[in-house]
Amino acid sequence: MSPLSSPARATAREWTGLAVLALPCLVYAMDLTVLNLALPVLSRELQPSSAQLLWILDIYGFFVAGFLISMGTLGDRIGRRRLLLLGAAFFAFASALAALAHTAELLIAARALLGLAGATIAPSTMALIRNMFHEPGQRQFAIGVWIAAFSLGSAIGPLVGGVLLEYFHWGSVFWLNVPVMALTLALGPRLLPEYRDPAAGRLDLASVALSLAAVLLTIYGLKQLAERGLAWSPVAVTLAGLAVGALFLRRQGRIDYPLLDLRLFRHAPFCAALAAYALTCLAMFGVYIFITQYLQLVLELTPLAAGLATLPWALSFVAGSLLAPQLAARWPRARVIVVGLAAAALGFGLLAAGQGLWGLVPATVVMALGMAPVFTIGNEIIITTAPPERAGAASALSETASEFSGALGIALLGSAGMVVYRLGLGAAWPQGLDPAALAAAGASLGGAVHLAESLPGAAGAALLQAAQASFAQALQVIAVSGAVTVAVAAWLVARMLRGVDLAAAPQHG
Repeated sequence: MSPLSSPARATAREWTGLAVLALPCLVYAMDLTVLNLALPVLSRELQPSSAQLLWILDIYGFFVAGFLISMGTLGDRIGRRRLLLLGAAFFAFASALAALAHTAELLIAARALLGLAGATIAPSTMALIRNMFHEPGQRQFAIGVWIAAFSLGSAIGPLVGGVLLEYFHWGSVFWLNVPVMALTLALGPRLLPEYRDPAAGRLDLASVALSLAAVLLTIYGLKQLAERGLAWSPVAVTLAGLAVGALFLRRQGRIDYPLLDLRLFRHAPFCAALAAYALTCLAMFGVYIFITQYLQLVLELTPLAAGLATLPWALSFVAGSLLAPQLAARWPRARVIVVGLAAAALGFGLLAAGQGLWGLVPATVVMALGMAPVFTIGNEIIITTAPPERAGAASALSETASEFSGALGIALLGSAGMVVYRLGLGAAWPQGLDPAALAAAGASLGGAVHLAESLPGAAGAALLQAAQASFAQALQVIAVSGAVTVAVAAWLVARMLRGVDLAAAPQHG
């Protein structure tokens, strides 16, 4: 193409192909949140321990985060369309396996396979979009649709889960994935181009193994510390995970084609935006797991009503995402992010202070409006401040930070919240009840509710009241933790970007 020629504009084929790409992105994001409202049902039917319940939720995000950059490199080698289609087929298979799971262990294994398959989606779809849309304006719009698909999937996950749980078995939240992936498999070969980079770096299997080991060992150790208290075994596992993580980082600085390009972290805007994005995801997912259980098991809403109660949160996030670019056009982007994070901290504080549904809903609205600029402007900063040759790696790191931090928030804040719940339940344990039953009731709020339903009138009511009060207290503690986390993120952005002219950062279309 000569310097004076214009890039080819996309045709109806490319736009239809974009719709095909959006489908797996939507399902991929839904699977991060669709199970939240199913926790009470899962607790009753599969009777998982508190640690197993957390693994059911967060192992999907861990495996996605662990394999994202690896799958991006693999797609460059074998073909991005081929990897997407292989991932879609594997995702459908793992979804069916999860839907049919009859034990907590099998469901955890199926969720791990879903995470492995899901890791093929984000890098493949983004790479294909960059290959399909050459005109800068069209490509920017296409990437906007791509981001919207992820945002919409995360937003409607709880609502879709609530509708399905109202009328069907909990496995229906996984069966929904199968026809979507089947449609991707049917239309993808016809509408999506194939692309492989002949100069792509090799996939370093040692780095893949080190990254996964570091993530899983560290989180497992932290979970055990929260569940069992300070003991040598979980401390040793945690330290082992951190040591493996150090080895992973050391290897990335020595090999020619690292999974994680450490040179990206030399840019202050990149680091500030990535840190804010990661901390916000950590706080949001950590609190959200308690909100969904609070709505159903404390306020005693049906799954559908609980899903509707989270809708203002989702709509506020969409509104904030649309408003953020307009604010950034009038004020410095760093200021918009800092003010947004301060508003989010206020929302978390309102959640800690509020009681009941009418206190929770306004608090989540404020939280969503405040967090939205981090997700929109922050991602733009992450991508546009990276050098042109590293823009793809920057995008992959952004997605990795989101998935990993969200899962880490569920593990850390979820485990801490369960400690608070068990301590409160032990202090308020009704007189006359068998102390041996405290272990079962303390495993999860769903377990306590199930036990209360099996006890005669007054005893069951007393246990239910004690469990609900303890869980409400845990939610308050976790909300305060979320407020502190996003406040720290606001301080980091303000400090790291002080005197930095973001407007002068290079823009990459």
